[in-house]
Amino acid sequence: MPLRLEDYALLGDTRTAALVGYDGSVDWLCLPRFDSGACFAALLGRPEHGRWLLAPCDRARPLSRRYRGDSLVLETEYASAEGRARVVDCMPVDDGHPAVVRIVEGLQGRVRMRSQVRLRFDYGHTPPWLRPEGRRLRACAGPDAVVLDSGVDFAVRDGDCTADFFVREGDRVAFRTAWSGPRGGEPGPFGAARAADAAAATERWWREWAGRCAYAGEYREAVVRSLVVLKALSYSPSGGIVAAPTTSLPEELGGVRNWDHRYCWLRDATFTLLALLDAGYEQEAVAWREWLLRALAGDPRRMQIVYGIEGERLLTETELPWLPGYGRSRPVRIGNAASGQRQLDVHGELMDALHQARVRGVPPDPDAWRVQRVLMDFLESHWRDPDNGIWEVRGPHRDFTHSKVMAWVAADRAVKAVEGFGLEGPAGRWRRLRREIHQEVCAYGYDAGRGAFTQYYGSPDLDASLLLVPSVGFLPAHDPRVRGTVAAVERELVQDGLVQRYPTTGRTGAVDGLPGGEGAFLPCTFWLADNYVLQGRVREGRELFERLLELRNDLGLLSEAYDTGHRRLIGNFPQALSHIPLVSTAQNLAGGRGPTRRRFAAGRAGHGGREE
Repeated sequence: MPLRLEDYALLGDTRTAALVGYDGSVDWLCLPRFDSGACFAALLGRPEHGRWLLAPCDRARPLSRRYRGDSLVLETEYASAEGRARVVDCMPVDDGHPAVVRIVEGLQGRVRMRSQVRLRFDYGHTPPWLRPEGRRLRACAGPDAVVLDSGVDFAVRDGDCTADFFVREGDRVAFRTAWSGPRGGEPGPFGAARAADAAAATERWWREWAGRCAYAGEYREAVVRSLVVLKALSYSPSGGIVAAPTTSLPEELGGVRNWDHRYCWLRDATFTLLALLDAGYEQEAVAWREWLLRALAGDPRRMQIVYGIEGERLLTETELPWLPGYGRSRPVRIGNAASGQRQLDVHGELMDALHQARVRGVPPDPDAWRVQRVLMDFLESHWRDPDNGIWEVRGPHRDFTHSKVMAWVAADRAVKAVEGFGLEGPAGRWRRLRREIHQEVCAYGYDAGRGAFTQYYGSPDLDASLLLVPSVGFLPAHDPRVRGTVAAVERELVQDGLVQRYPTTGRTGAVDGLPGGEGAFLPCTFWLADNYVLQGRVREGRELFERLLELRNDLGLLSEAYDTGHRRLIGNFPQALSHIPLVSTAQNLAGGRGPTRRRFAAGRAGHGGREE
């Protein structure tokens, strides 16, 4: 079996990311971007699919590991029979050549270490040509080219680059694996001093960035770590934020629900914007907004639910049959067919994100309202269309209740843009649309017999996305229909204290058309905690939030889901959609007006407490 996800640490440079296990093996690295082919893909297969092991030769389990302060510079300490050593790992930011730098430091006695690099491009499929020159190794295959620099002599055999060496107290041996590209210049000279400078500069960069965090509540450590993760998952040239740096980590061990999350979802737009703004990161929030607008350039009516990190639209989904998958979970997929799905809720997400930016005083963008007008023109004639829903269901289109609620959000924020900010638009027509959608959702999306909103019109099944009904301002948190929905979720979707998205074997059959099940979805559990806070059940909200904090690994990282049976993290890792609500819920628990209260207030403003 592979390492548990809890055993991995994240390294990142705001262009791509790597996962390194507690055993010293870098098992996942895509170069030069998040969505590039992996040159280390052992995470989804075996060592022969590419990895970089750097650890004591006796494979001693580490004594400890930690990030240096609020940075992504990782320190792992090992003890062998003869001494102790430390490995320092980092990815320098803005270095020009995306790279992983690794430094071995002798602490006591002597330790025999091994560096074994096995490069396999195209997700473990393509062995490169290897050309050693002194202590530098060049590896290339087609458009992929990587340079490995070693602080000690190495041997190349059977496609592996291996170095066995001793470190004694005070010794420092450095290594670097860097992208060079097929025609670009190579990285400059490298040695132990340059490596130490790179690690110090990387630590300083992250500490300075984290130091801007405005949150000062009792959960500051968890909030800052989550914000650092979000920054690491951002692609700095464009401002886009990927959902995760990985693909095909399963939602059920051994199952088929394995998706590529190395792209940017509009679904997360509003909560991302609010979490960043409330934490004091206006520059990042503006960059995210600008990415949203660029992604929609051309014809906003053809808006997708997910885009590439530069706004790419074609995300063709492909299966990689040579990879056995994490824990034998097949298929392994790259690309994402959800990019071609119809999902109405993203219209509401985008309208709300741009509205919240105006409310918070983010400098206006001249194109934003023009884009919103086009989206509203489309929505007015298409809001009744069935769709795939927030969870990208790969079954028949349905009238998902959450999608209709978010269509209401789009109309509501359009009205407020005219009434509150003086922008030009048919406010009267949009008010009628808002009222019509609200009435239909309450008539067909609510099951009076069950006392709860249901997954789609006519369905008896629940859906955790409806925990967002009060957050977006559709109904107050104390409304009996909202309370009934929360109670129903507690009864039917909560397993071992954590929330599942929806029944994978519902009363009317599996809505997503896929076999098997999935773990508890961590973002939904944060949403339940937010509902408790909105209802005044703050103690319950705090207890649930702290239960979620306990699921983080020793470095503060969360995946998207949790297997309550095996008691382990599952799904792509680390997951932005888990760390975003962690920040938001912590801010909500701090009192005042956290992101959820702000979003609720924006939705209810102007209604005078009245229902539509």
